[in-house]
Amino acid sequence: MPRVEVELPIAVPPDTVWAAVVDVERYPRCMASVDSVVITEQPDPCHRTTAWSVRLQGSVLRWTEAEVIDPAARRFDFRQLSGDLGEFVGHWAVDAAPGGSLVTLHADFDIGIPLLAEMLNPIAATALRENAEGMLAALRRELAPLAAPRADRPQHPAVAG
Repeated sequence: MPRVEVELPIAVPPDTVWAAVVDVERYPRCMASVDSVVITEQPDPCHRTTAWSVRLQGSVLRWTEAEVIDPAARRFDFRQLSGDLGEFVGHWAVDAAPGGSLVTLHADFDIGIPLLAEMLNPIAATALRENAEGMLAALRRELAPLAAPRADRPQHPAVAG
């Protein structure tokens, strides 16, 4: 099964990044490729079902996934319950890193068409990787105003009045 894993450092504290990552319903507001994400069921704070619609290289993929949320580990695992792919499982994770956080999106997938898998899986993997990179870059742009000033950037002195 093809695997896509994308990591991106974000110069914001991990708990702040985690709050943005786990708030999937705001993704369409900051991620151009995400048309919609709706929490359809949430029996408790650590389990939910979400419905997704994402544009991927001119096509729209739709699926419903079960998510298991682990706030202490700053990770949520997902697995497709129904949708356009044969199989789609993975996780989002936020780890502490020098200067802020490291966000990881990991996904294993199967397009679900065995006779075409050898030809289509590499194309799908490339498209999913590019989409994941775009999603993480959008998340970093969204959180940029919260980044702590870096020591290597010149600071503007306060103007006394």
